[in-house]
Amino acid sequence: MLMLSRSVRIFIAAQPTDMRRSFDRLAEETRRVIGQDPLAGHFFVFFNRPRDRVKILVWERGGFVIWYKRLEEGFFRLPAAKDGVIELEAAELTLILEGIELAGAKRQARYSPRKT
Repeated sequence: MLMLSRSVRIFIAAQPTDMRRSFDRLAEETRRVIGQDPLAGHFFVFFNRPRDRVKILVWERGGFVIWYKRLEEGFFRLPAAKDGVIELEAAELTLILEGIELAGAKRQARYSPRKT
C-alpha cells in the first residue's frame, strides 16, 4: 500500500517514460524532465506510453523506493500538463491510481484560514 502524506509534493512527468528504467535512470529523469532534486523526498511519477503502467520514485531514509503498478485493463487518465510536468496533491494521485478521472471529481469546500 502506498502511504501519502498531505504535505508531500507529487510531480508527474507528462511525457511517456520507458518502464525498463530503474532507480538511477528515473532519478536522472527527475532532474532532466521534471526539474526537481530526486533526493528531496517528493514523489516523482512516471507513466508509460499507453498509460497502463506507473512507477513512483521517492527518496526515503537513505535510499530510493520504487512503487510500480500495472493495470490489467484500461489506462490511467491524467490532467492536462503545464510545461511537461503535472503537480498534484496526495488525494488527487490516489484518485488517479484508483481509476477515477479528476475532470469529473468535485472537491467540497473546506475551511482555510484567511491570509491578511
